[in-house]
Amino acid sequence: MKDMDYIFAVARIRVLEKTLLSDSDISQMIALKDEKAVLSFLTDKGWGESGSAAPSAEELLACEEEKNRALMREMKIDPRVFDILSYPQVFHNLKAAIKEICTSESVPGIFYDLERLGGKEMMDILREKEYAALPEYMREAAAQAYEVMLSTRDGQRCDIIVDRACLEAMRTSAKKLKEPMISTYVESQVAVADIRVAVRSVRTGKSLNFLKEALADCDAFTAAELAGAAARGEEALYAFLESHGFSEAVSALKDSPSAFERWCDNRLIETIRPQKMNSVSLGPVVAFYLARENEIKMARILLTAKANGFSEDAIRERVREMYV
Repeated sequence: MKDMDYIFAVARIRVLEKTLLSDSDISQMIALKDEKAVLSFLTDKGWGESGSAAPSAEELLACEEEKNRALMREMKIDPRVFDILSYPQVFHNLKAAIKEICTSESVPGIFYDLERLGGKEMMDILREKEYAALPEYMREAAAQAYEVMLSTRDGQRCDIIVDRACLEAMRTSAKKLKEPMISTYVESQVAVADIRVAVRSVRTGKSLNFLKEALADCDAFTAAELAGAAARGEEALYAFLESHGFSEAVSALKDSPSAFERWCDNRLIETIRPQKMNSVSLGPVVAFYLARENEIKMARILLTAKANGFSEDAIRERVREMYV
């Protein structure tokens, strides 16, 4: 895109930002009686298909995810940018397909509906072991994870193989793209994902070998450094994180699991928030896409919580920061 294209794209994004859910909107939804009331609130905000019958929670969320993808296509941003942002969904489909084939257990709605490498296509490729039909960045991980799941039924090891490959693919692609905002966001995403894995590994007694297989390098620290700290125990991990600029993560960890998960998501929002002050670059467009992903995730948390009768206090523990 040229500078003039960016100016028009960002001008449109500034208008669309006014439609994003605010912290006030989230507070209002928390106070609503049940899942049906939250669905009504969201449809009043323009969520879902205009004029359609009352959708289910999953139908509503799926509709908003497709709107978000459609906007990026309409903006005609570099397709490599959208590829990087869609890697988590593509790799999720890989994991889901491997498990469905190897366990013969089908889970309705488990796959993301993608134009490329959706559920059926991924299943067909894996059944025939046609790994060459997959993007190069996922072939090795697909073959390795499939064989692990087929021979050992170790779903957790399958997950870490695929998840690490996803993070490494995002990081490699972002470096090739040389778009500062994308690189910053991806580096933050990899660091947060690594910290999540390290914390869970410490608390479940995973080995150093497990950590080395699960973690990916990032600019904030190397996988080997984080693995070594986590292998020495929880206090050593806390000290490592504090020394590398993640003291807020440690505070959240000492508070509660919900507080930590909230910190993870808020950290990513903080990474993109400076784009609200940008006007002539790709950054605000991508930030809007990610902000919409965040609010859809928040809506899913709220809908699930209301459907399961969570208290308002329990829901507030899970609330993330909004972009606006």
